[in-house]
Amino acid sequence: MAALPNGILVEAEAFDSFGGWVLDSQFELEMGSPYLLAHGNGKPVADATTTITVSGATEYSVWVRAKDWVSSHHPGRFQLLINGVALDTEFGANDQDWSWQFGGRVQLQGETKLTLHDLTGFAGRCDAVFFGRDDTTPPPGGVDEESRAWRRRLRGLPDVPVDGGCFDVVVVGGGIAGCAAALTAARLGERVALVQDRPCLGGNASVETGLSPRGVTGPLIKELSQRLDNGHICAQQLLEAERTAILFLEHTVFHTVTRDSTILAIDARHGRNGREIRLSAPAFIDCSGRAWLGMLSGAQTLYGQESQAEFGESLAPVHHDNMHHGNTVFFRTRMADRAVSFPAVPWATEVAKDYADLNGQLEEPGIENGFGPAVAPPPGTQPSVSKAMKGPLTHFWEYGQFLDPYTQGEAIRDHLLRAIYGTFANVKNMAPDTYPNLEFDWVAHVPAQGEFRRYEGDHVLTENDIRNHTHFDDAVVQNGGPLCLHYPGHAKYDFRLRHWEWDLRDMKPYDVPFRCLYSKNISNLMMGGKHISATHVASSNTKFMGNGGQHGIATAAAASLCNRYLCAPRDLTAKHLPELKVLIALFTGGKRYRVDKEEPLQHKPQSKL
Repeated sequence: MAALPNGILVEAEAFDSFGGWVLDSQFELEMGSPYLLAHGNGKPVADATTTITVSGATEYSVWVRAKDWVSSHHPGRFQLLINGVALDTEFGANDQDWSWQFGGRVQLQGETKLTLHDLTGFAGRCDAVFFGRDDTTPPPGGVDEESRAWRRRLRGLPDVPVDGGCFDVVVVGGGIAGCAAALTAARLGERVALVQDRPCLGGNASVETGLSPRGVTGPLIKELSQRLDNGHICAQQLLEAERTAILFLEHTVFHTVTRDSTILAIDARHGRNGREIRLSAPAFIDCSGRAWLGMLSGAQTLYGQESQAEFGESLAPVHHDNMHHGNTVFFRTRMADRAVSFPAVPWATEVAKDYADLNGQLEEPGIENGFGPAVAPPPGTQPSVSKAMKGPLTHFWEYGQFLDPYTQGEAIRDHLLRAIYGTFANVKNMAPDTYPNLEFDWVAHVPAQGEFRRYEGDHVLTENDIRNHTHFDDAVVQNGGPLCLHYPGHAKYDFRLRHWEWDLRDMKPYDVPFRCLYSKNISNLMMGGKHISATHVASSNTKFMGNGGQHGIATAAAASLCNRYLCAPRDLTAKHLPELKVLIALFTGGKRYRVDKEEPLQHKPQSKL
């Protein structure tokens, strides 16, 4: 809680107890803040609670920032209780996107208990509660700087980020690629900061989503992606054991400090307390999967599908367009030992229509493409697939291919939730005697991310490079696996693919040149993962998490050499390429390489930027 003479701001993410609500910070840069989500899959979740202390007896106007995520249906309704008494207003029921909803006027005095009470179990969401004095109203925006400055003032936070430390390497993104980069850098003795916007590591391999790394894995990727009993990968344990590595979990990067096309520092905000820090380093590696550091610093990027004429690719479309791979929400069902009811969900069946096939489940973290309950679908409702692909496929549930993944991520996730809930309702209603006990075991609220922008490096990898095994003098790692292209446009169900191309080519590993792993115009920025310098077709293979891990290893080794020789990544190709290849091979070849520097990790005072 924070207070000024004109009001009190209580951020939902700062509540003392979340109860059954979950913290959702993945869309902060879209809507302005982390928020609490009542993710109960149709069963109201336990109350979230907190206590504030108010000096004196004063009347306040109550404002709650919420979202009616399906207008006219209001599936995410909730109440705010003050000292056990519910306000008359039901929040999340005003047909508005994220907005401050007025809840009436109340008298506050002394210790006051606030309670968020979920009414539906269907994704109610609360960002913050504001108690305003003297008709003070909160700023109408959410993402603009005025709103952020207002929140900082009310929370008592500094106007500018505080020094979070000076490192040798900063890695942004804690997926497989980012974990591989950070672990490699640490074992090379580099002081490395790994900045991850989620509370756990792994990205699409994390327990929040649950895919397995594919492509070229190798010893380091296998080591860090082993599953613990709770489903988490063991990357966090490995990194916490490295004395030169520091993890910044639940930190969202929102700004870069640049000079002369060079990144000097990044600014990141903690999801729970709003504290903003600045991390500086001579080398930065973007493993976010979103080309996020490039977007913030002005790097040249590629987007959508390149045309056949641009690179002569056989799998490219005739004309360039902005289609990209969409996102997927994973789920799992089970049969209870008794009949389980499910509410009517007309707002969900609007999306699902008559679809009633729950195949393609995530059986457990690391095991996908599972079978599920289904009512026989009408002929022609399944996507066409390559002959090499058999069985139910998790990624048939995909959406957002023509939407902006940077500004419409929440809408994409929500559409997929509606499709899943509607399909589940259809299965139960169409076969009530077969599935009376059917219930949800788990539904992800964090989607498996698809495709965003890709960096442009000094070379753009193409389909022909992969098929022809193009020789590159600066080849540093190998990638492998099929070309994997998803095509939307199902005639009836917009959350299902029309076609999936799984082109096995010759299935031999191919070389990735170092020129694809650094930015063309930002001098000290490298990248690993799905957003390296590659066409849409080529990236359909380089996107595999195991492949991205190889990029992470290569860029971390390059960062170590750049620091040693005080040079930019581009300079390594001309001056230190043999040494770079040898260093990378020590990690990809199965050896556990380590350099122990004399001094322990310290947060150096940050230089003036």
